[in-house]
Amino acid sequence: MLFLILILASILRLFSLGSLPPSLYWDEASLGYNAYSIAQSLKDEHGEFLPIDRLIAFGDYKPPGYIYAAALSVKFLGLSEASVRLPSALAGIFLVYLTFLAALEIFGSRKKALLAALFISLSPWSLHLSRAAFEANLAASFNLAGIYFFLKGKRNGFYLLPSFLFFILSFYTFSANRIIAPVLISVFSLIFLKELKSKLNWLAAGFFLTILLLLPSLSFLRSRESRLRMQEVSIFTSLVPIETANQRIKLAGNNLVARVLHNRRLLFAGDYLKHYFDNFSGRFIFTHGDANPRIHVQGMGQLYYFDLFPVLTGLYLLIRKPKPAFLAVLAWAIVVPLPAAVARETPHALRIVSILPVYQLLTAAGLLHLLMLIKKKAAKFLKAAVLIAVFLFVFNTSLYLHNYYLHFARDWSGEWQYGYKEMVQFVLDRADKYDQIFVTQAQGRPYIYFAFYKPYTSGEFLRERKENRDWYGFYNVTSLGKIKFGLESMDDLSVKTLLVLSEGDLPDGFRTLKRIYNLSGRQVFVIGEKI
Repeated sequence: MLFLILILASILRLFSLGSLPPSLYWDEASLGYNAYSIAQSLKDEHGEFLPIDRLIAFGDYKPPGYIYAAALSVKFLGLSEASVRLPSALAGIFLVYLTFLAALEIFGSRKKALLAALFISLSPWSLHLSRAAFEANLAASFNLAGIYFFLKGKRNGFYLLPSFLFFILSFYTFSANRIIAPVLISVFSLIFLKELKSKLNWLAAGFFLTILLLLPSLSFLRSRESRLRMQEVSIFTSLVPIETANQRIKLAGNNLVARVLHNRRLLFAGDYLKHYFDNFSGRFIFTHGDANPRIHVQGMGQLYYFDLFPVLTGLYLLIRKPKPAFLAVLAWAIVVPLPAAVARETPHALRIVSILPVYQLLTAAGLLHLLMLIKKKAAKFLKAAVLIAVFLFVFNTSLYLHNYYLHFARDWSGEWQYGYKEMVQFVLDRADKYDQIFVTQAQGRPYIYFAFYKPYTSGEFLRERKENRDWYGFYNVTSLGKIKFGLESMDDLSVKTLLVLSEGDLPDGFRTLKRIYNLSGRQVFVIGEKI
């Protein structure tokens, strides 16, 4: 049965991986080109040798874990959409297998473990994020591996070492896991302290290993770039709570009571709690899901409607019997959204994906418990209850799979920067005919698609690149050789010029060569020449 579930998970995650989603969005192209550059020269696009503490990329200074996984697939399979996405797809399959193993450790029941594995294999949350190059999905798989080996470490202390190693890998793969990993290690150590007392040597070795392997990250975490990245997304840099607090204190007479009741810190705390609990709202979990169509199929929740009562029942069971393994699951669910709540944009399915497969564990436990109750209280309705449960599950999953595999690409190709590949290949095929080429930046970061689809060697890219950097540290590549990005410098049109615009028509004097449309029929590029 487990083998069939893994086959199902593999088919759903690997089928048409290079073409669904329909194209690479810019972060995927960046990960792919940096992986290619490292596979070829051991240097990233900025010429840094094997970056460990962070990958500069666009100037967003992300953890580098994914590019090393992608460098392997790119090295052996060549640079393509599928090879860039393959580490995430494999992580999604690995997550299914780990869900089975973790459920066995938590519940001691093969039935619950198989059900949990089946549910995560068909989870819209997991499946969607497994089919694109999302670092968070790889980190979620590492996170679950860390949890699984920690649970095994209760009996055999040796397993604490791979547990800590997988947590460290998650730390170096996605920003949120820089907080999640050390907090989970600490919380789990407290929850299982009684079982670990006889394994303190292994626990101490694990902590020592963790500290040792995290040392390379300290210089970046204390750097200006790290602080700027946090400031860019954090609710705590907003001036609104401060202005609101000052206004309320003034209206209340600026006395001690007013300064205590309307303290800006209370407003910031309230904002944080609101953002935290956004990630558990029924609207997000069951009805609407993440509002970003790039990371979620719109019109449904992160879970199926089918999951509602089993999840609530499973949660009740964990709370009713607070044994250490159950407390660990609850702590896991509580810890994961902590860093995501700091960000302005909540709820966010990507930033909290390391919560998986908590919901599937709850669904498996809750569903079996409900069926056992029916068997005990009204056995004659058990068969009908099973048929209803199967029907609802099949209906929910079929509806999602239909929407994803048949409609998602057409409806949301614009969210995936569709058209860049066709445009870049068209331009590169004709580049030698022109003295200058101008490419609009209206669709965002065109340089990375030229770097990806040519592809440039590391040395060639660094020689031809011209760039500037804004106050937040983000890099803007203004040209690659004679290809200029942005239209600001388009003054001298007396020479042979190729022009790429986004919307509208070409200026007078240009002959239209090609129009490129996304899958919903909207024009994304128009290409013309002036000879």
